[in-house]
Amino acid sequence: MKELIEKYFNLEQQIHDAFGYVEDWVTIPLRDTTEFYWTIEQNDNGSGTVRYAKDEKMLKSDDGDYYQDSIYTQRFLPKFVYETDEYTMVAVDTHVDGNKYMSIFSNKLKR
Repeated sequence: MKELIEKYFNLEQQIHDAFGYVEDWVTIPLRDTTEFYWTIEQNDNGSGTVRYAKDEKMLKSDDGDYYQDSIYTQRFLPKFVYETDEYTMVAVDTHVDGNKYMSIFSNKLKR
């Protein structure tokens, strides 16, 4: 069990390092959303929304058949969106039961 625990935290740190994210003040869990089509609208102050759906048609629909989270902005986070060539990690607030995540999206599915 100890080996699994060490492996888990080591992998989490490697993901943080790959994005240039440094955890501070609170621990925000990672969430794999790489299978979703997604779009982001971000304001000058960093706030905004991330919309994501299982297919591109749902993403663009107006009937609400998609997910949408607020970009989680807090003073202890130096930024809220972390990008690499292949993936983007966004601090999000789901507004459901207090859940906040570092959601990881595939840049191939960004619209």
